[in-house]
Amino acid sequence: MRQYFLTALIALVAGFAGAAAWSFTGLGNAQTRQYLVSNPEILPEMAEAFQAGQAQERLAGVRDEVVEPFPGAVLGNPDGSRTLVKFTDYGCTYCKASEPDIARLIAEDPQVKVVVREWPIFEGSEEAARMALAAAMQGKYPAFYKAMFALGPPSPATVEAAAKTAALDLQRARTDAASDRVSAELARNMALARELGFSGTPSWVAGGRVLEGAVGYDALADALADEGGSAATG
Repeated sequence: MRQYFLTALIALVAGFAGAAAWSFTGLGNAQTRQYLVSNPEILPEMAEAFQAGQAQERLAGVRDEVVEPFPGAVLGNPDGSRTLVKFTDYGCTYCKASEPDIARLIAEDPQVKVVVREWPIFEGSEEAARMALAAAMQGKYPAFYKAMFALGPPSPATVEAAAKTAALDLQRARTDAASDRVSAELARNMALARELGFSGTPSWVAGGRVLEGAVGYDALADALADEGGSAATG
C-alpha cells in the first residue's frame, strides 16, 4: 500500500511539477523523495488529489445504485435534474447542522433532488432510521425527517413524537420499520458507504464528487452545478 501511494505521489508530482516547467524525465524514486522532503507544502494538496481520485473511481462502479432512492426517501423535487445524495444519521450533530444548507439549496433551485440514505451509525439511531423509511413507505418521509431533526437526539420518545408529527399510521409504521425491506435498505446503505470509503456522517455525492462532513452550502452548490446546470448561489 505504501508503494502504491508513493507511485501515486510520483505521478502527482509529475503533474504539479509539469505545470511549473520541471522536467520529470528519468527521475528516480530517491530524487522524488528528496523533492517531496524539500517541498512539504505540496503534500496536503497531493494527498487530497489522490484521495479524490480514489473516491471518484469507487463512485463510478456504484453511482447508479447510490442515486436511486428508497421509494419516497427524497427531499426537494423528486423529479429534479440535479441530485444530491446525503448519507445521514439523526444522532449526528453535523447532519443536523447541514439542514439549513439543504433547505437553502432546495428553496433556491427547483431542480434539486436530495436522495437521503439512512445510515444509522450512532448508538440509538437505528430505530429512527427504520421509522424514517417506514414514513417513506407512507409518502410522508420529508415530514418525519424534518420533525426528527427538530425534536432532538433519537430516543423512543422522540421517534414516536416525530411519527405523530408526520401523521403516520403508527401501527403500519411499526410493522414496516421492522420489515425485511427496511433491514435490506439499511444494509445496502452501509455497504454503499463502505464502498465509497466514508468514515462518518454526513457524507455526500453530487456531480460525480464524493464529499465528507459538514462541508457547507458553497461546496454542495458547487458540486450540484456539475449535475446539468448551475444551482443558485448567493
